[in-house]
Amino acid sequence: MDWVALSAEPLPLEAVHPWLVRSRCGAVVQFTGTTRDHSGSRRSVSSLTYEAYDTEALGRMEALAAELRRRWPDVEALAMLHRTGEVGLREPAVVVGVSAAHRDVAFEAARFGIDALKLTVPIWKRERHAGGQDWGLEGNQLAEVDELQPAWPAGASAAGGR
Repeated sequence: MDWVALSAEPLPLEAVHPWLVRSRCGAVVQFTGTTRDHSGSRRSVSSLTYEAYDTEALGRMEALAAELRRRWPDVEALAMLHRTGEVGLREPAVVVGVSAAHRDVAFEAARFGIDALKLTVPIWKRERHAGGQDWGLEGNQLAEVDELQPAWPAGASAAGGR
C-alpha cells in the first residue's frame, strides 16, 4: 500500500489521487510541491535540477513510510514521489499523499510525510537563476528518521525549507 519512488520523468499526478482512494477511506490528502521563481534572496530562478543518491534516498523514503505508518496506523495508502533531473518552473517536484478513514489522520500524516522527507532524504537541488547556477540556499543537515521528534506542534514545520 506504499508507492515510494524517485523519477526523472514528470510525476504522474493524474494517477496519484485515484491510487490513494480506497473504499474504507473518507479522506485523501495530497501535497504537491512545485518549483517557484524565487528561493531565499534569489528572485530570478528559472529551473531546478534535483540530484539524489538513489539507493540511499529510496531506502530513507521507505524507512520514512514505515515510521509514518507506525505513528499513524490508520493510514491506508501512502504515496511519496520525488523528481530528479531538471524541473521547470511551476512543475511538480514532490508529491506526498495519504488516505485514511478520517481527515485528521490524513492531514497530520501528510504534513509529517513532506516535512520529514525534506529533513531526512538525501535529495539536493541546484538552482538556475539570472546570476548563474548554484546549490539551493535553504539546505538542511540530514537527520535520521529515528531521530525525528515524536510530534511537531500544530502549524509548525519540522523542515527548515529545502
